[in-house]
Amino acid sequence: MSKAGDALAGDALAGDTVYGQIERALEPHGLILRGGLHLVESERLEQAAGAHPAFRTIILVGHVGSSFWPAFDPFRKDHQGPDPLDAWSRSVAEPIADRFGCNALYPFEKPWLPFQSWIKAVEGLQPSPLGILIHPRFGLWHGYRAAFGFEQTVAVPPPETLPHACDTCSDKPCLSPCPVDAVRAQRFDLQGCRRHLAGPEGQAGCLQSGCLARNACPVGAGYRYNVDQIRFHMQALELPSAPDKKSFSSASSP
Repeated sequence: MSKAGDALAGDALAGDTVYGQIERALEPHGLILRGGLHLVESERLEQAAGAHPAFRTIILVGHVGSSFWPAFDPFRKDHQGPDPLDAWSRSVAEPIADRFGCNALYPFEKPWLPFQSWIKAVEGLQPSPLGILIHPRFGLWHGYRAAFGFEQTVAVPPPETLPHACDTCSDKPCLSPCPVDAVRAQRFDLQGCRRHLAGPEGQAGCLQSGCLARNACPVGAGYRYNVDQIRFHMQALELPSAPDKKSFSSASSP
């Protein structure tokens, strides 16, 4: 398991448990388990009314920093279709789901599932001023790529309630660098950000080196994405001139 995985797992289940086996299956892909939760009956009934079975246990899959980049980068260079990261996530998760008799679920796929609620229930993370969920150790440099839904109860580590890093950040350096003042303490001006990124200054600036506000956050700076990964995520964002591209999502956390 990676050091990031060790830090997240803590006293998490290991060995021959289903949780531990899935954890090991994800290691070659640079992905880690972000915890799990058991759904109450009302949540299972709500899911059963939609397009998914009534899951009893959800296990979250994600990454920290550039942990998945060495495995994903060759895939994206050979991928011919749209959304290479989504395609790669499916290529990793589907065989594991088949192996363990569960369903692979995704934050980028309709019908939308309550990934935000699951994440908050498992790790207690809250949004930063950028709208991205902030982790007290990994900052804004982490994400969620999939989840495994089990129709039976599977043992998972107990949920965590992690501190909200923004509450103890007095300087709040993320609020000043944005050239169009899109990042504010109370809300994130998504449309203003998108207009800037679509213009010449944004194309030459943030799209190449990353969001200035995100880069200014001191939390988890050691997990900052490498340059190629930053450019990949930024160029995948939905801009006014590119309506078919993805919009911001704090669940998948680009």
